[in-house]
Amino acid sequence: MSFSNSSLKNPVSVPNDTGEIHVIFGPMFAGKTTALLRRVNSESNLGRNVVMIKSNKDTRYAVDAVVTHDGTKFPCWALPDLSSFKHRFGLDAYEKVDVIGIDEAQFFDDLYDFCCNAADIDGKTVIVAGLDGDYLRRKFGSVLDIIPIADTVTKLTARCELCGKRAFFTLRKTDEMQKELIGGANMYMPVCRQHYVNGKSIVESARKVLESHQVQVELVSEKPLVA
Repeated sequence: MSFSNSSLKNPVSVPNDTGEIHVIFGPMFAGKTTALLRRVNSESNLGRNVVMIKSNKDTRYAVDAVVTHDGTKFPCWALPDLSSFKHRFGLDAYEKVDVIGIDEAQFFDDLYDFCCNAADIDGKTVIVAGLDGDYLRRKFGSVLDIIPIADTVTKLTARCELCGKRAFFTLRKTDEMQKELIGGANMYMPVCRQHYVNGKSIVESARKVLESHQVQVELVSEKPLVA
């Protein structure tokens, strides 16, 4: 095979140092944030400049810090999207960053594009932690979309709150139906497959009972009072 001289005049520009993408996901209470902070702190101890980002939707424990369920904290940038990070952080400061940690990644719609640009073009190491599925066991956000571009993928498990077995799923305890409902142990619990199926049935039955009770109350309240 031969190449003409014209094909070599404008070679594709390839960055000297490409970055990496590492993904950590699993159900709630699986230790995703703990694993993320452990990895980021390890990179920092090696002398690399690190920065942490989380969604500004998550204000459970702190506004300007990533916080694990047991209280470990790490200062962060709380943002509505990832595309604005470089501008807000400052271009000069961004150039000096080696590692970017992203917590609660399921809330960022632009996760895929950001990770591609940061690793492929800017040479950053990006460590992502988030939920892979919602309380219905359906894809949550873009976390699963970045698996094809990741260097490593780690799926963590929790302990089933009902039997102690490995928990792969998150069960919502309340009857709210919206996809994004931020909460902690008061709203969610990690469960195994058996107790997810059983628990979902129990929650659904309880919801129907509550709805039926509400209808009965409304019907009674609508009846005219007889003197």
